[in-house]
Amino acid sequence: MREVINISLPSPLAKAVKSAVKTGAFSSTSEFFRHLLREWQAGRLLSELEQSRQEIASGNGKILKSLKALR
Repeated sequence: MREVINISLPSPLAKAVKSAVKTGAFSSTSEFFRHLLREWQAGRLLSELEQSRQEIASGNGKILKSLKALR
């Protein structure tokens, strides 16, 4: 299921999005924003993983022995 979300952009940003679509970098405006959201989610995940690595390295992390320990 999809939802429609409308956003308002300043003119320079709107032009950048339209240009990216026009040059073929993205098939549509929606695909442009889906790509940005995927990249944002991946960045958040990487940040959380790095934070966990730092906690483990400093001795403050918790090493899980099974997935049940996540609960």
